[in-house]
Amino acid sequence: MGLTNIQPQVFLEALENRLLEESVIIDVRELHEWEYYHMEEAKLIPMQQIPHRLGELPDSQPIYLVCAHGVRSYHVAEYLLDHGFDHVVNVEGGMAAIAMLRGFQYD
Repeated sequence: MGLTNIQPQVFLEALENRLLEESVIIDVRELHEWEYYHMEEAKLIPMQQIPHRLGELPDSQPIYLVCAHGVRSYHVAEYLLDHGFDHVVNVEGGMAAIAMLRGFQYD
């Protein structure tokens, strides 16, 4: 299927409308970033740990990736596609955009 990007507003609407229940949301930021602000629906797997934790990722479900601003998650999405994952979605703007849309000040 290839790499897909999704706008943060569309992502949040899909999440709120329960359209992502069959998907997995992976946050690829570091623990200290996660502790500052994160989405309850997401699972933390920092970018550097992805190669060692591929077995934790489903190969039959869509995987949505978030990071701080959408850059690390984009690179992880490319990595996952190169390693056989078919449905990978990068959330553009990352947690900064999500936080802004949710009314949380995120730096």
